[in-house]
Amino acid sequence: MVRMKAVRIVAAGDSLITMRLSVHSEPSFMRLVELIRDADVAFTNLETLVHDYDGYPAAESGGTWTRAPREVLEDLVWMGFDIVSTANNHSVDYMYGGLEATIENLDAVGLAHAGTGLDLSEATQPAYLETPGGRVALIAASSTFPSFGRAGLGRPDLKGRPGLNPLRYETYYVVRGDKIEALRGLSRELGLEEVFQPPDAFYFLRNRFVVGDDLGVHTKPHKGDMERNLEAVREAVRQADWVLFSLHAHEGREAQEDRPAEFVEEFSRACIDAGAHAVLCHGHHAMRGIEIRDGRPIFYGLGNFIFQNETVTKQPAEFYERYGLDPLKGTPSDAYDARQRAPPRPGYPQRKWFTEDDKYWLSFVSSMRFEGDRLGELRLYPVDLGQGRPRSQRGRPTLAEPGVAGVILERLRELSKPYGTEIEVEEGVGLVRL
Repeated sequence: MVRMKAVRIVAAGDSLITMRLSVHSEPSFMRLVELIRDADVAFTNLETLVHDYDGYPAAESGGTWTRAPREVLEDLVWMGFDIVSTANNHSVDYMYGGLEATIENLDAVGLAHAGTGLDLSEATQPAYLETPGGRVALIAASSTFPSFGRAGLGRPDLKGRPGLNPLRYETYYVVRGDKIEALRGLSRELGLEEVFQPPDAFYFLRNRFVVGDDLGVHTKPHKGDMERNLEAVREAVRQADWVLFSLHAHEGREAQEDRPAEFVEEFSRACIDAGAHAVLCHGHHAMRGIEIRDGRPIFYGLGNFIFQNETVTKQPAEFYERYGLDPLKGTPSDAYDARQRAPPRPGYPQRKWFTEDDKYWLSFVSSMRFEGDRLGELRLYPVDLGQGRPRSQRGRPTLAEPGVAGVILERLRELSKPYGTEIEVEEGVGLVRL
């Protein structure tokens, strides 16, 4: 008799790791390590490049130009991780040299990975991991990236471009009809009238405005990127027993950043409909809600798992300039201190660069048990990253103490309410009602 396939999958959020973790042994940390090791498959988003300063620093970065020594990958393996996403807004912090070195170092330690490659086909293709219970596939993409970061498709006569697997999106504005007429008048006054205007919209300063009742800012997935990634899901469904999709997405709703942008929800649901068993979103650096669709989970924000973005040992001149420092003088600590004092930048509402809001330091690790295609159990283990510790210790995860665990689970329960997801608490662990 053939035994039904079964697997336990642990999923953690963003791992911006820059320091060794295997030197620590306190009980709350080791219990977390054992949770990860006990899984058949353990996933995290690798939000750092791993290289010996290979390549050149890019002219821009989403924040810290990330870099870590190869030893941190050995520590992720030591913790029990065996598959990672490499598609995020730091994938090309050190251009193609840093990206390629990271891939080589992941291969050297045996960590399966998806989301970046030497061209778009390679960046999109699933990674596979064999377990005693069956085969697991991972496809990974990012919606948050510098324009030069997305991989390019090769042609018979020309190489493709290294980079990440993109999920672009389109933004449009729904307004009343009289507002469109006002924009038309303003466009004529300024001499900005477009040569061509489609019948169903009006473009003003390269922004798309449409008439409707659902007033406000809206987003939808880029059609080509969406279909390419859904095709990768459908391919993985035929080649593996369980399929995971990882999406790195900072984008949230206007004035409601803890709710994912509409395109994230639309795409995530389409992934489940195409056959994915779980969608793992991250990038916001804080928790977002959980949706159960057809008995399969969508995590809209796994939050941080390791957050050591203040201990990268070198930063390029642009990092110093950004915070008003002489680009040829000073040390990384000078720059990190200046960043702490700087006012928020457009698009980065975090005051004092994350450190004053505890939502960036409280998160969870999910544990999923699948029996065949059915999700049999979903547990949520609260994690504390030590907001109040000094820079040299902050960002290392431990299982949260009972009081903090209660805060985390209550927040997660509130964030999940819009999706109708019910979370019970059982001995300090969240249990999702399926």
